[in-house]
Amino acid sequence: MAIPCPHFISSAKAAMEAGLLIPSSPSSSVSVILSQDDLKKIAAYKAVEYVESGMVLGLGTGSTAKHAVARIGELIRQGKLKNIIGIPTSTITHEQAVSLGIPLSDLDSHPVIDLAIDGADEVDPYLNLVKGRGGSLLREKMVEGACKKFVCIVDESKLVNYLGGSGLAMPVEVIRFCWKFTAGRLQNLFEESGCVAKLRTSGEKGEPYVTDNGNYIVDLYFKKSIGDLRVASDAILNIAGVVEHGMFLDMATTVIVAGELGLTVKSK
Repeated sequence: MAIPCPHFISSAKAAMEAGLLIPSSPSSSVSVILSQDDLKKIAAYKAVEYVESGMVLGLGTGSTAKHAVARIGELIRQGKLKNIIGIPTSTITHEQAVSLGIPLSDLDSHPVIDLAIDGADEVDPYLNLVKGRGGSLLREKMVEGACKKFVCIVDESKLVNYLGGSGLAMPVEVIRFCWKFTAGRLQNLFEESGCVAKLRTSGEKGEPYVTDNGNYIVDLYFKKSIGDLRVASDAILNIAGVVEHGMFLDMATTVIVAGELGLTVKSK
């Protein structure tokens, strides 16, 4: 999807550094067409402006976070960031960071993280998030729950009126044992919201998707709001067999949204 973007005033620096805008004189008129991925990249570059030398960083996973990880690696190579330690939230992010020369560690060695940067699948007006459609929700929640600041980066398509409002999946990581039983309990839990629970599959043969932790994911689809998110969270976690869910409540301290009119920075 290409989005016409005539002005990126608040995000010009991030856009130019991302290679998506060319500096021009005030009198020139340039019409720029930005794809959804371009918007993700601009938001990611803006988020990396929060990074300082000497920080321990939570490195997110997904199509938006990968741009932030790439930018951090670039700044390290240029000598503009020094003494950075990254804590990856997935195997794929670990592999990307290693390829970029970003020094890595883990929560055992660094239980307090200065800053985490990651994307989200949904953002509600109160900065609550749905994450995990990429399958890394458990490690993401562990890392981002240990950080002093969590900067979430999205394009404007991820904004919703309520969590689940996109009609897309709200993931729940479950153990493999009797996953159908667990999925049934999850669906019954939100029956009034028109919930449908589906096992996530992958590949041509439709084999169950397996997380980095060796678990399955049951995706929940809602037709209407699930109500009080704290109550919903507790109810999900009280089901034996559930490992973690994809609602990240009151965790993001800043959300950067890239849209056709520029960047919007929302903070708590």
